[in-house]
Amino acid sequence: MSAARRRRRAARLVPAAAASWAAAALAVCVPQAAVWAAPALWAVAVVGCALLWQHPTPVRAVIAVAVVGAAVGVSHVALAQPGRASVDDLAAGGGRSLVVEATISGKLDPNSAGDIWFDALADRIAAGDRAVTGGVLPLRIGVSADAVASLGRADIGSEVTVRGTSIPVRAGDRAVLVVRAQEVIVRAERPHAVLAAASDLRRGLVESAGALPGPGAALVPGLAVGETRAVSPSLDESMKASSLSHLTAVSGANCALVVGVAYGASALVGARRGARIAAGLVTLGGFIMLVTPEPSVVRAGAMAAIAMFALALGRAGAGLSVLCIAVVLLLAVDPWLAVSLGFALSTVATASLLVLARPLAAGLCRWMPRPLALALSIPLAAQLACGPLLVLVDPRVPVLGVAANLLAAPAAPVATLAGLAACLAAPFPWVQDGLTAIAWLPASWIAAIADVVGSLPGQQLPWWSELGGLAALSGVSVCVAVVVLAPPGTNRRMLRGVAVVVVCAVVGVSGGQTALRTVAGPWTVPGRWAVAACDVGQGDAVLLRSEGAVALIDTGPDPARLETCLARFGISRLDLLVLTHFDADHRGGVEAVRGRVDLVVHGPSGGGAADRLLDGLRRSGARTEIAHPGMQGILGGARWRVLWPSAAVAAGNDASVVLDVRGGGVPDTLLLGDLSAEAQQAMQRNEPLGEFDVVKVAHHGSADQDARLYAAASPTLALITVGADNDYGHPRESILSTLASVGATVARTDQEGIVAVWRGDDGALALWRERDVVGAR
Repeated sequence: MSAARRRRRAARLVPAAAASWAAAALAVCVPQAAVWAAPALWAVAVVGCALLWQHPTPVRAVIAVAVVGAAVGVSHVALAQPGRASVDDLAAGGGRSLVVEATISGKLDPNSAGDIWFDALADRIAAGDRAVTGGVLPLRIGVSADAVASLGRADIGSEVTVRGTSIPVRAGDRAVLVVRAQEVIVRAERPHAVLAAASDLRRGLVESAGALPGPGAALVPGLAVGETRAVSPSLDESMKASSLSHLTAVSGANCALVVGVAYGASALVGARRGARIAAGLVTLGGFIMLVTPEPSVVRAGAMAAIAMFALALGRAGAGLSVLCIAVVLLLAVDPWLAVSLGFALSTVATASLLVLARPLAAGLCRWMPRPLALALSIPLAAQLACGPLLVLVDPRVPVLGVAANLLAAPAAPVATLAGLAACLAAPFPWVQDGLTAIAWLPASWIAAIADVVGSLPGQQLPWWSELGGLAALSGVSVCVAVVVLAPPGTNRRMLRGVAVVVVCAVVGVSGGQTALRTVAGPWTVPGRWAVAACDVGQGDAVLLRSEGAVALIDTGPDPARLETCLARFGISRLDLLVLTHFDADHRGGVEAVRGRVDLVVHGPSGGGAADRLLDGLRRSGARTEIAHPGMQGILGGARWRVLWPSAAVAAGNDASVVLDVRGGGVPDTLLLGDLSAEAQQAMQRNEPLGEFDVVKVAHHGSADQDARLYAAASPTLALITVGADNDYGHPRESILSTLASVGATVARTDQEGIVAVWRGDDGALALWRERDVVGAR
């Protein structure tokens, strides 16, 4: 049989996998429709199977597999819907106080703020006198840093009672509820039998590795058994920036490595194929129990098990068919995988290795030695296939990701196997420590690669976000594949030429923008700036800098415009983010700083979307504190103090956080949020204002202002953050006249773009405008 025909036969089940995936995705996103769709799909499935029985053909077989897989997955959603609807009704859309009795079903993951998150299966969820019981109710539970100690040595399999607040889930989430826990009571700390033993083994490996120096010690448990609790935020960021974070996640590659070792060892002792396969499956089951049988691990193990089944049938070469069968079965058992980015990445990565790796190696052999081409083809295939999906999470492309994976490739299997052996050697401490030290060497190599590659300037190429970014990078991936795969010859020359032009154009545009915004961007703004108003349209985003520490006051309405401003000033991390209030023009750009903030100070949230936003920031590693008058903090050498809001103001513009910032090279600055005249007057009654060098004018220069406040503040410079041609007529003539009467110079972002301020050598304020506009006030 020719190679082309074998490839076509292997790809026959791709439509079945795609149909099952689409049906499952629609069902979990619109679960009400699953109730009537399930019977219809089963009717079609019965007819299809009957036709297949009468006249078997490959096409009918594929259709039958697709319809049956879709019917099972949709039925799963339909059967689960009544219980999920009951929980949603109980939680009342979020913000409700709940008591949950649950069993921990996933590993405990800490974030950089010290909070711990884990998956659980609830036995009972209660709100007041109402309760939902029975069934398997998957939850996501977050325990704040203050309450983490109450978890003790709890691990997967432990039983807990949680008191907390419900957070609404999105359509398609596996969890029926997300709970932010204020109190945790561990009813049964030790999990049962096998799970308890596995927990002890993992904990022993962490303790053994903890005695070793450097970041490599923290990677050993992650490389061996997916235990990442010891990985620091900086190391985690370096692993992500260098495209190496997949090495510390238990994936199909880990499972295949473990199964391969068991299979090979059985072969060495002369075992028959059936015995070798049985040894591989038993070893795989033990490995899954050791690293925690959470959904992602079970998914990886299921793919490896189906591959073993194909081997038992003598069809080891039909990799793509095996993958398609695995996808259909996994989606039938867990249809919520259809909207899981992790599942999509796992599937696409595996498919790329099966379909692309060998042709890429053959194409690369035209330009480099065969061994290097073979080594390069695997990370290149994964990068081309997974890159477009990854920009949905992080709109940056790791330029040297393939090179980093190529350098790390020889070390990863050694670290994984040595670390796994060390984990199992826990009863013999001296043996365990020796094996851990062996694993530490390649783990340290991987950590060093991550640190060097992740810190290189320009390594993270900013990309377009969301679906536009996915489409653009998909186009680049296809064109790169065409350049490598197209064989030489006149007929292919034009195709390859077009592909090269497309790649160069897209990468050139993106690279040029990146250079302007990152490498060259900071050269285009004053190096001594202390206060800067970003041009983010009709919204607020003001930067403060003192002795290298940076604060951002509000995020504006658009993440892309805020990201442009941050890159222009060379800012990659924020020591402080202040969300004065939760109107869209002050918090809409928060995605640009998610995962890059240490402390968030905010005004009253009012519940709902604001609470979800704050919870998302906490999940990404930030600490959050609600502002109150008299609250103080340090930013480098500067001191900030909260003047407002009063406890009597619940939410909205008049609950805006007002900051007084002084010292540390920052001109005395007053930031007024969106305060109205009435609130401005109330604030002055509580605490009379002194004079300020800079005042950020309230509410984009609306007419609702108290002239006495600006007279008391007597600013040298008034910043107005406002969008060009806005519908509100901001800034109004009345406030411009007030500012003129107190002798303030006015700088406004609608006319002048970014505005930066600092104190010159002579002590006077220095002002820089991005655009010089004739007639600008």
